[in-house]
Amino acid sequence: MLSIRHAGIDDLDAVFELIQAIAAHHNQQQYVTTCKTQLLQDGFSEQPKFKVLLAEIDSKIAGYASYSWMYSIWRGKTVMNLDDLFVWEQYRGQKIGQQLMQALREVCSEQHAVQIRWEVEQDNHGAIRFYRELGADVSIKGLCRWQLS
Repeated sequence: MLSIRHAGIDDLDAVFELIQAIAAHHNQQQYVTTCKTQLLQDGFSEQPKFKVLLAEIDSKIAGYASYSWMYSIWRGKTVMNLDDLFVWEQYRGQKIGQQLMQALREVCSEQHAVQIRWEVEQDNHGAIRFYRELGADVSIKGLCRWQLS
């Protein structure tokens, strides 16, 4: 049976493993520069900079979604920034990603947020199809990064 919950401090090792797994899945391990100490400080402190939802089946972690909050000055409203959505390969095809997205939607409703925003690679056709099936608008827009350190 699937359950979804917010990660706690006892989940730190699992969260770090999931971050490494999604990076490996996208062949982007070189971009993961965080460590468990940084995650502990930034995600599990009194004022966390990010939060993580964990999907579990029979007490085993099947996937996760990580998010943070931003403010849309144009809309004058809070917006959720979805950072990662990942399901372990052996659990794919069981609608876990869809249920994680629905859980994010519920968190947004509780926080009076009006939108969830995220990035998807243009060649990730499976993910784009998945997001469109949810009802998301997938627009092709230039992504700018100004690396400061």
